[in-house]
Amino acid sequence: MSEEPRRRADAARPTDESRAADEVERRKRSGESIAAARIANQATWVDQQVRVAMAKGEFDDLPGSGRPIEDLGSEHDPDWWVKRLVEREQITGVLPPSLQLRKDDAELDARLDTLAVEREARREVEDFNARVIRARYTPADGTPPLITMPRDVEATLAAWRERRTARAAVARARAEAERQAQVDAAASTPWRPWWRRR
Repeated sequence: MSEEPRRRADAARPTDESRAADEVERRKRSGESIAAARIANQATWVDQQVRVAMAKGEFDDLPGSGRPIEDLGSEHDPDWWVKRLVEREQITGVLPPSLQLRKDDAELDARLDTLAVEREARREVEDFNARVIRARYTPADGTPPLITMPRDVEATLAAWRERRTARAAVARARAEAERQAQVDAAASTPWRPWWRRR
């Protein structure tokens, strides 16, 4: 190869300086430098927004302001806020299926007691049984074993009916006692004309 073509080939190759300039130009056109600057200044921007909100008084009179956090406990628990969130929002499904089914089995009778119609109670028990059966046939690697058994629908509903009847009898007895107390109170007060009553 002669000397002239070699010089032309060397001149056509990009140098480190031209590569750097090309990279700067590419970033400028693609907007990467703007995004990088925004990310770098994000903490400053957030601090500024907090200062502006404080100046406007948006943090004044917040609920619980100036009071200790309730139910914090005597020990340090770094996950106290997560537990409070789960409790307040009633988040379910964060347990492995076998433990969630155990918990649901323990709470099933109380949940059934809130229902007034047998059809809804039956649907609730059948839904629970379907979840137990589905969990039995789902492979669960590394989770606690499933020991929860499906409920006998008829026996569970019979117990639900008995509890409902007992609650109704207690409510009737309480209402009768209140009515009798009102009658006794009315009988013990002497009768007076309406213009003399005070």
